[in-house]
Amino acid sequence: MKFVSLISSGIDSPVATYLLSKKADEIILVHGDIRPFTDQREIENFTHLARHLKKIISCSVKTYVIFHGDSLTTFKQNCNNKYTCVFCKRTLLRYAEKIAEKESADAIIMGDSLGQVASQTLQNIRVVDDVVKIPILRPLIGFDKDDVVKIAKEIGTYELSILPSDGCNAVPNKPSTMAKLEKILEEENKIDVDNLVKKAVGTSKILII
Repeated sequence: MKFVSLISSGIDSPVATYLLSKKADEIILVHGDIRPFTDQREIENFTHLARHLKKIISCSVKTYVIFHGDSLTTFKQNCNNKYTCVFCKRTLLRYAEKIAEKESADAIIMGDSLGQVASQTLQNIRVVDDVVKIPILRPLIGFDKDDVVKIAKEIGTYELSILPSDGCNAVPNKPSTMAKLEKILEEENKIDVDNLVKKAVGTSKILII
């Protein structure tokens, strides 16, 4: 099987990727570069993580970096900001599905665990998942943070995941935890989402690691 993994420079998604790599013939890492909503260190940290994962994963690894900053900017300027995290996840999934089609992949991996942050409440997960047809695999869905950290330390990703960076400053002060699909669709209709996705995927880069 071939999986596309939506992967950040944080703790969770590298662990999710590692766990499901045992079931894969190939893993395609897809990273959303959110600059200017973070700094250069974030992409450098991700590169270190991707290199380490390639060393410890037994299957083939390929890495795409997609510039997500323009899409986030468009959402922030035109849509209700309390839904920014939901818009972000839905757009990342759109990218991942396009890459999966291109690479003939079978499913998308995400590092969500239930209820951990705003975009990972059950209600918001349902709204996020609605945007794609490809299966979404979440191996950490029932894990506590301590469980994930333990595995991250065992596989050597933890220290790389906590390297300093500015984090994401697109996150609203009061993110919605109970988004309604009809409201999200109404907000997304304010902009040309398809064009944003086409542009971002079309200018994506394959990272040589």
